[in-house]
Amino acid sequence: MTNKIELIGLTKSQLAACLHEMGEPAFRVKQIWQWVYFYGKTDFNEMTNLSKTLRQKLAERFILSRPKVIAEQLSTDKTRKWLLEFADGEKIETVYIPESDRGAVCISTQIGCAMGCRFCHTGSQKLTRNLTAGEIVSQFMLARDVYKEWNLEGEKRMLSNIVLMGMGEPLQNYENVVKAVEILTDGEGIAISKRRITLSTSGIIPHIRDIDRDMGVKLAVSLHASNNEQRSEIMPINKKYPLPQLLEACRDYQTNHGGYITFEYLMLNGFNDTMTNADELAALMKKYNINAKFNLIAFNPWPGCHYQPSSNNRIHAFSQKLQDYGFAAPIRTARGQDILAACGQLKSKKKEVDSE
Repeated sequence: MTNKIELIGLTKSQLAACLHEMGEPAFRVKQIWQWVYFYGKTDFNEMTNLSKTLRQKLAERFILSRPKVIAEQLSTDKTRKWLLEFADGEKIETVYIPESDRGAVCISTQIGCAMGCRFCHTGSQKLTRNLTAGEIVSQFMLARDVYKEWNLEGEKRMLSNIVLMGMGEPLQNYENVVKAVEILTDGEGIAISKRRITLSTSGIIPHIRDIDRDMGVKLAVSLHASNNEQRSEIMPINKKYPLPQLLEACRDYQTNHGGYITFEYLMLNGFNDTMTNADELAALMKKYNINAKFNLIAFNPWPGCHYQPSSNNRIHAFSQKLQDYGFAAPIRTARGQDILAACGQLKSKKKEVDSE
């Protein structure tokens, strides 16, 4: 078993190389790929257009695994959270957030997180390791298993979007994330449009400029402050990659990609929620010529964090101020709070989900 190769996470070229070693023709790649990524099969014996001999050879060489579901919770608002365990016993959380006619799967890219943002529950859990491309992809595949959305070509899917915004910083696991996006967007398999994938980063500048070239997905930036000093206070990464340099990188990304960049902005009472902060944000976007959308997020308090959420009145006033400057500034509805599935609440300790 230990010598077997995990097939999920191999790119088409890697799968082709493996099959070539086995003496199999190139057309087998497409057949196997569709069984795995279009039909969602986890048993080679179900790949009925392959000979019995080939199926046996594949089973001897490869495994097709999913992460183990340790716990599953369903919020009153239908948000669903899974605590998942990988082969080495490490755990992560994955969240599905439904809307009326679609929904987003929030996928983790690391076990823990090294960013240490002061407001983030996930960041209070130290980084253990990066996830492999297969471990990233398999989170979405498990969600498709649960919602029975395999083999729905041309039909309406509820699992319509992917957000690389679970546990971890995607740009610190760059190569595996690029590989995972390649698999997730392949038209002969899972076939999620690149326009429906958003990568959220705290601001790893060297890779922001590479996102459009290597992945072509949308960019969201965890901003959370309107000036360099405030951002450094709550986000240690800002000391390495200061706000002015971050916005220059965002401008360069946008020059190549077009569209708008989403800036996530957590509303912290008395810290970053004044009208002066809104003025500063608008001035920054004008200075760096960035076409921006602001997602205003109500803070989800957690034990041990001294920040408090802004009042609804303050958040709405802040939103209106940004709109007056011409920016879209929707207020994100908090989802899954009763199961700690909301923004910044993910951790991978079992005690966090054993509340039922």
